[in-house]
Amino acid sequence: MAMYLLLALAIVSEVTATVARKLSEGFTRWLPSIFVVVGYAAAFEFLASVLKAGMPIGVAYAVWAAVGVALVALIGALFLGESMTWLQVGGLLLVIAGVVALELGSAH
Repeated sequence: MAMYLLLALAIVSEVTATVARKLSEGFTRWLPSIFVVVGYAAAFEFLASVLKAGMPIGVAYAVWAAVGVALVALIGALFLGESMTWLQVGGLLLVIAGVVALELGSAH
């Protein structure tokens, strides 16, 4: 269970850093820029802890990347005025389904 909490923290840190990167306007705004650096550093530290705890790298990275991409896309659409088509929604659902299949396949 601790592995999944660490993975969730890695995802939240990465999503926060990615959104802050957009808000930093090319690192011209200092507060969002600080969130970028701290967020990515925390994300990699948490991801390293997940791997050290024994989660397979393929599963950990797939979940981290897919959930991160989905959350960033949703945040962009809901809060940053970015567009999202039904085709993009379908693509995100397929990515999530692929990660679920990887997770189910790795559970022996």
